[in-house]
Amino acid sequence: MGMDRFGATLPSQRRALVPLLFAGGLMLAVPPALADGEPASVRVRTLVQSTQAWNGTRLPAYPSGQPEVTVLHITIPPGVKLPMHQHPVINAGMLIRGQLLVTSATGAKLQLKAGEGLIEMVNQPHYGTNNGSESAEIVVVYAGVKGQPFTVLEPEAGDSR
Repeated sequence: MGMDRFGATLPSQRRALVPLLFAGGLMLAVPPALADGEPASVRVRTLVQSTQAWNGTRLPAYPSGQPEVTVLHITIPPGVKLPMHQHPVINAGMLIRGQLLVTSATGAKLQLKAGEGLIEMVNQPHYGTNNGSESAEIVVVYAGVKGQPFTVLEPEAGDSR
């Protein structure tokens, strides 16, 4: 299966969404006591914010097409290794329970603990392993395009696909 090419320009619907997303992001960047309409007791903590994936590669431009946001809650039992896969869209997650070791096809590794966030690599093969003693739970948000996959499995070694 071929990978989508990411365009440098945004369609009109996405251009209209960009200012709203930036405004929302800026509001979250303001200390909670200073945000309009937020009680001083509300706390906001940025888990991760970057123009790069966890391995330092620059994030691509958003693809064109009808935007579709998907939020998944994934549970990985202890000792389970996910298959090698890649994401053709930008996504970010937060490990809410357990621990997870993310390994790229090039050997780069990231050890996540509960409460930590990550920005995933785009179009780069990787896999996760629950190297802890309890189930790992991660919530992942995919910023994709309607009708396009947000995860693509890599063929296994020896597979002629």
